Amino acid sequence: MRKRSSVAVLDLVGVCALTMMVGLLSVGDVGLALADSSVIIEIPDNPVTQDGDGAQAPPSEAEENVAEPAPPQDLFIAEAIAQKLGAPTLQKAQHPDDVAAVEAFYKARSGPALWLTSAGLSPKGLAVLEALAKADDWGLEPALFRVPPADYSPSTPEDQAATELAISLAALKYARAAKGGLSVPNTISKIYELTLTVHPPETVMKDLASASAPDSVLTGLHPKHEQFTRLRQALAKANSEDEDLRLRRNMDRWRWMPDTLGSTYVWLNIPEFTVHVVEDGKTVQSENVVVGGVSTPTPVLTADMTEIVFNPERIVPQSVIRRDVLPKLRGSGSFFGGGSTAILDKYGITVKRRGKTVDPKTIDWKKVNPSTLTFVQKPGRTNILGKVQFLYPNDRKVFMRDTILRGQLAREVRAEGAKDPRVANPNKLAARLLAKSNGVSAAKVSQMISGGKTNRIKLSKPIPVHMTYFTAIVDEAGTLETFEDVYKLDALRAPEKASSAPAEQTSSPTAGEAPTPARKPINGSLATSSP
Repeated sequence: MRKRSSVAVLDLVGVCALTMMVGLLSVGDVGLALADSSVIIEIPDNPVTQDGDGAQAPPSEAEENVAEPAPPQDLFIAEAIAQKLGAPTLQKAQHPDDVAAVEAFYKARSGPALWLTSAGLSPKGLAVLEALAKADDWGLEPALFRVPPADYSPSTPEDQAATELAISLAALKYARAAKGGLSVPNTISKIYELTLTVHPPETVMKDLASASAPDSVLTGLHPKHEQFTRLRQALAKANSEDEDLRLRRNMDRWRWMPDTLGSTYVWLNIPEFTVHVVEDGKTVQSENVVVGGVSTPTPVLTADMTEIVFNPERIVPQSVIRRDVLPKLRGSGSFFGGGSTAILDKYGITVKRRGKTVDPKTIDWKKVNPSTLTFVQKPGRTNILGKVQFLYPNDRKVFMRDTILRGQLAREVRAEGAKDPRVANPNKLAARLLAKSNGVSAAKVSQMISGGKTNRIKLSKPIPVHMTYFTAIVDEAGTLETFEDVYKLDALRAPEKASSAPAEQTSSPTAGEAPTPARKPINGSLATSSP
């Protein structure tokens, strides 16, 4: 409240006359206050400047020349954008599908720019830039998303078009990165047997264009898995560069997972040497597993379990036949021992040709090509498949099974032998899965196993199997647990951190190339350095 001064105290006799005078004055904020039999007139300490005759002084020339800034106007630059779409630089460091989506979007658009106004970046444009600048909070590198600074205000149609396209392409790259689409898993390691499903860039562009908060659209594209959320929270509290890197690697692996894991699923985590059964988000059973050794690694994949086999037969691999069986059949020593065709009887192996059983004594073993024959081992104590086999068809031809080498399951580090995971307590695992899928009782499962005959049970409701490689998980209490990087995948890719500066940034490096340094607009023009 401004300070006021008392300038007169008058008797009530002159109130009327004085009031009329006050009404004629051009003095701002004049107040009348009655107190007993007098009136106090208050005026500001700094009244409006007046000339000698009491008239208000005219405004100065400088005051007359000050104009209100014009409100931002929509920017219509469709023609400039159309010309810019054909530029070869548009393709650089961008996924072809993202470029195609941007081209299709702007060719069909006749309205104003999405991210710009006549005054510079629009609120929606600034929101997108802010989301890109905070990519590090989500385990991504802001330097991958090359955009202009927030205060950049392009003045020519060419620069405006370049800026508009740069922001759109950066937003689509962010959407692709959110789903792990900036790297191809099987180029990191051949153990990955994954088919990535990224967010369709055409859909993302439409969603960004129609959203009032495009930053929320972008951040909403990250995985919704609980473990991803927990790892992100742990990333904010990482205590070292190694821990930071490990958390980012594991967040990336969650980006490669299916969006929906299933209401009931089997989760085999290779570095943990453990298989879990999860129902409605809760782990209801966990068992030790032995995974493949470093030279014969268990692959990472997702497939549906369709069948459980009790007392399975085994198709003996040709490599085993050539190494251990054929030498004995031909009369030379081998691991198996025995002589002549006795090796086949000892291990319960039947020889078949085109599906029909062949008497091994009728075969000239010195001349025969063993690849024309199939060697089938019957169930029993020498069959390494044990008593239970879990089948989930996949391109790697891998499956879970029992094992007759029970000592392996008691070791702390359980990575040895063939790629097929071997599970402890396979009968209990089978009983739970069959009860969930087929309503089969545990007693019935025990009966089928003890019967000794091969019994194949189709699952009425296939159950997803996720074979993963997570070296870090976070429990419900927020405690980070790490596992040995048994296949040495955490350090295969060098850290991609380019700088701590937010998003003026750089393009994504391709394999074998050094990252492109961030470039600022030349002479204030983004067009000379735009995508």
